[in-house]
Amino acid sequence: MDLAYTEEEEEFRARLREWLAAVLPRLPAKPGPDDWPGRRAYDTAWQRMLYDAGYAGLHWPVDAGGRGATPTQHLIFLEETERAGAPYVGANFVGLLHAGPTIAAEGTAEQRARWLPPVLRGDEIWCQGFSEPGAGSDLAALRTRAVRDGDHYVVSGSKIWTSHAEVADWCELLVRTDPAAPKHRGISWLAMEMDAPGVTVRPLRTLAGSTEFAEMFLDEVRVPVSHRVGAENDGWRVTMVTLSFERGTAFVGEVVACRRTLAALAAEARRGGRWDDPVLRRRLGRLNAEFRALWRLTQWNVSEAQGTGGVPGTGGSVFKLRYSHARQELYEAAAEVLGADSADLDREWVLDRLSSLSYTIAAGTSQIQRNLVAERILGLPKGR
Repeated sequence: MDLAYTEEEEEFRARLREWLAAVLPRLPAKPGPDDWPGRRAYDTAWQRMLYDAGYAGLHWPVDAGGRGATPTQHLIFLEETERAGAPYVGANFVGLLHAGPTIAAEGTAEQRARWLPPVLRGDEIWCQGFSEPGAGSDLAALRTRAVRDGDHYVVSGSKIWTSHAEVADWCELLVRTDPAAPKHRGISWLAMEMDAPGVTVRPLRTLAGSTEFAEMFLDEVRVPVSHRVGAENDGWRVTMVTLSFERGTAFVGEVVACRRTLAALAAEARRGGRWDDPVLRRRLGRLNAEFRALWRLTQWNVSEAQGTGGVPGTGGSVFKLRYSHARQELYEAAAEVLGADSADLDREWVLDRLSSLSYTIAAGTSQIQRNLVAERILGLPKGR
């Protein structure tokens, strides 16, 4: 891969910087963390601005409503938006980074036409209905049932850690359609309307005080068979596509944000007199090397995905494994810089430190990632 930027790519970067400089000062104030209607309006309005300016779905295929940009242009977009302090995907997270790319890769022409344009315009929000109580990190142990009734499935069960359920219009939902099949088979991937009768959402509050997750209870919810993505009982394979996006490219923007945080930590250490500590300087220096390496791995993963039809490979597990721990180390370093103020929830980085604890669990635990690396990259045998 050629890591040097071409003249065309530098022109793309310049145009993007110019656009960001013009629009960001005009954005309204960001809503409070618990103001979910406000957050939805803010996040979808930003997505609409990206869409109107031609930056929505930049790297998505043209026939999926995207712009068909090169991997390098996609990475430039992520770099520049993060460096400019532009809004993150926010409530659009699942639709833009998980469900949308999965439908683009696995959906029918009718499904792509129905669901992808509203995602790109910011008209509709998606949530993720994967994890279940009692299943832990063993996603294939899910028990939510979907029983065929004519041209509908009747779905009953419960989900937990459902991201953005409180504002979602649609849910990417995993259900068991053949309970007699081995656990990795007999699963189907459905798109479920969140206002369907029988759907109950109960918000969860995290250690950091945020409420972006929820419990979701499903009581005989009717989902049209036409809302199934992929073949019946082939949902585990479709899920692997979703998870490859989740681990392979969904955290890309966060790497840039972490590099920005690291620079701010160094500045704060200098200002607060902690820079004289050689142990701290060594720690920050090692983290700088870590995140630079992660950015190179990101470039490799994005380029690989482009060469394989847009779906990231198992390199995403390497990235997820290392990034999760690096992020936790970053905010441990932040606590060291803050000293006694690291217990003050109103100080910058303190809530980020709390939320970083979830990264070795979310999107597949570190143990799961190690298994994937061992089996699919190193070719080691599966345990009994």
